[in-house]
Amino acid sequence: MKKVSDYFGCKVFDDRVMKARLSSKVYQSLRKTIDEGAKLDISVANAVAAAMKDWAVENGATHYTHWFQPLTGVTAEKHDSFISPSPDGGVIMEFSGKELIKGEPDASSFPSGGLRATFEARGYTAWDPTSYAFIKGKSLCIPTAFCSYGGEALDKKTPLLRSMEALNRQAMRILHLFGNEDVKCVRTSVGPEQEYFLVDREQYLQREDLRLCGRTLFGAMPPKGQELDDHYCGRLRIRVGEFMQDLDKNLWEMGVGSKTKHNEAAPAQHELAPEYSTANIACDHNQLIMETMRTLSKKHGLACLLHEKPFAGINGSGKHNNYSLCTDTGENLLRPGKNPESNLLFLLMLCAFIRGVDLYADLLRMSAACAGNDHRLGGGEAPPPIISIFLGNHLTAILNHIAQGSDPAKVKPEEMDIGVDEIPNVTRDETDRNRTSPFAFTGNKFEFRMVGSSQSLAYSEVVLNTILADSFEQFANQLEPLEREAVWQQVQCIIRDTMRSHGRVIYNGNNYSEQWVMEAQRRGLPILRTSVEAFATLTEQKNIELFDHHHIFSPKETAARYEIQLENYIHVLQIEASTMLEIAKRQIIPSVIGYSGKLAESLHRLEQCGLHPQRLENHLRMVSDSTESVMALTEELETALEQAQAQPQLYQCAQQMSRQVRQAMEKLREKCDALEMVVDRRDWPMPTYTDLMHRV
Repeated sequence: MKKVSDYFGCKVFDDRVMKARLSSKVYQSLRKTIDEGAKLDISVANAVAAAMKDWAVENGATHYTHWFQPLTGVTAEKHDSFISPSPDGGVIMEFSGKELIKGEPDASSFPSGGLRATFEARGYTAWDPTSYAFIKGKSLCIPTAFCSYGGEALDKKTPLLRSMEALNRQAMRILHLFGNEDVKCVRTSVGPEQEYFLVDREQYLQREDLRLCGRTLFGAMPPKGQELDDHYCGRLRIRVGEFMQDLDKNLWEMGVGSKTKHNEAAPAQHELAPEYSTANIACDHNQLIMETMRTLSKKHGLACLLHEKPFAGINGSGKHNNYSLCTDTGENLLRPGKNPESNLLFLLMLCAFIRGVDLYADLLRMSAACAGNDHRLGGGEAPPPIISIFLGNHLTAILNHIAQGSDPAKVKPEEMDIGVDEIPNVTRDETDRNRTSPFAFTGNKFEFRMVGSSQSLAYSEVVLNTILADSFEQFANQLEPLEREAVWQQVQCIIRDTMRSHGRVIYNGNNYSEQWVMEAQRRGLPILRTSVEAFATLTEQKNIELFDHHHIFSPKETAARYEIQLENYIHVLQIEASTMLEIAKRQIIPSVIGYSGKLAESLHRLEQCGLHPQRLENHLRMVSDSTESVMALTEELETALEQAQAQPQLYQCAQQMSRQVRQAMEKLREKCDALEMVVDRRDWPMPTYTDLMHRV
């Protein structure tokens, strides 16, 4: 049996392969492009393409594809074979630098938010050399950016790369002020935790709502949910364990450092966490993780659900964005050190986050907004739709002391006595782990817990990188004109001013509590309860100017993303409402009528025998009345959907969908779920929650 180290990355054209297959001159030139952003010469591209093709063909590949991430939320690929005709009637295998660098998919067939008209079809994919090519199936996949004929970003990768450049540019100014002249670049290091559900595939195929919408539109709570807390980190079921082993192997072959796997809180819910990598690669890998989960689950007779809330009343799934800042010399800028009170660079980093999160909390909320996440945020398993920062009492006290002009060295870590004489007291960490906070400092990183499980990680990364770049720029502008001693004094002034102006965003308590909602309102923090409200923040001038100033999105690109998000939200709700109507009309109502007929027949036979079962008669009347109610509620939902679709403006349509349509859907669901609890199991037309969550 092969060791993992023998096959890890065997399907990746990584640095090891490039060193072995490229000449020293070509390799050094390519590394300069990857590490420093130097322009890529076409002769180098040709040499890389030839080596990449030879390696891919040797590993069984017959095609290549530019693998990109359009604004659909999933990846896209168009496959071309390596073959070219030869004069003797055969074929030769060719792949040029031009084909490596640029592709041309149809841009009009992807969401563009008005950046492209339907008749303007040309778009380009451009090779991203900072993310390694890999083999998937029989195709060489080349990670690429995707842009329009006019150069506007039509994907998730392009703005992410722009934001990484902006962050690096401004962070380097800060580091040089602190004397770190050996540092050449600063990169975000990201470790996204991916939550997901696994259900039996046969059961899944019998649920039209799961197949079309990714979540159950109907379903009564099972007798056993997650009340006993016995699923979290519990024993893996055999089928689940076999799936996870297969998943790890496939991901490891593609160079994805799948590290941690375990059962999550809800029945049938699980989690995978990879090793940390730079933001660009982490986002690419997360897309690969989700895609591979969906594909491999079929092989194991399972279906992978990545929706944020597949089951009402049961914990939903998120994608925790663990985010830190690292230099090319290996230093984590968010590591407090033994004496954080005297680590001014670390404290300045904290202040950059505090300032950025307070000023642009609305953008952070927007980056995690989608129709699915509206069902999850604010539940018992996810942060509320209010952005705040958790720092812990120790770090908060240090910053407050500086803000008040007192000595931060007076703040000492606490010792913890666990009550066993044989075990010595231990020092508490600077922070606890606040699972209720949307943005928590957890020792040497921040954890943004709000991102939804089905979402691309890239949007939240773009916002985080941009708001930090903005803070670093403001701080550097204040510090650069000063001499060395004055710099240290000004850093303390920045810390003081940040805490006074933006400290309101720090909250170390229970974010689930009603008291926090009231407190957040008192502090003036934005509370954006729905995705539609969050999307609207992209129309605010301060946010348009932020993205434009740091060259992340032009105003035109920002407007396009606003329109695309609204359109997607409307389409998701429209599909869900239409699916709900179809299930209610064609499955639930006929099944319940059939069950009512059986009841009536039983009642008639008993009455012929001289019996008058009142309870059976009452039960029949209740089922019949409920069926009438379901019919009336389907009409109500149809009307709400028609009224929403008739709205002339996208925002008004999305608002109607978010309010009236969802409310009508919830009313219909409630009545149908009540019927599920009383109708004969053999007559109910679809697998129940018990079937789905306890069948695997």
